[in-house]
Amino acid sequence: MSYVPADLRYTQDHEWVRTEANGVAAVGITDHAQKNLGDIVFVELPEVGRKLAVGDAFGTVESVKAVSEIFSPLEGEVVEVNQDISSEPEEINSEPYETWFVKIKVKAGASSNGLLDAKAYEKLIAGE
Repeated sequence: MSYVPADLRYTQDHEWVRTEANGVAAVGITDHAQKNLGDIVFVELPEVGRKLAVGDAFGTVESVKAVSEIFSPLEGEVVEVNQDISSEPEEINSEPYETWFVKIKVKAGASSNGLLDAKAYEKLIAGE
């Protein structure tokens, strides 16, 4: 079973969300996702300033097995991109919950109701 931290929120597309200060949220992929992808060799991320709606594809993760899109779990604007993973994408495999892809300034009034808590996400991946 994949590790699922209780303090994060999750999507059905296997992204995680960590709420930070001032309405900013960090986004990455889950332990389950990185295990299914295998060794990650390349990551393509958006530019700072890009506006995102829930479900928008904003980047890709390439592994030895496949290329997968990364989807926005929230509506808002990209305010920071993790440039370190461009040169060291393998960090996603070793520390998926510490290796964020982007930070999004969540649009005022935007809903996060579609996100799952840890228990619901565990149930989702158990059923796959």
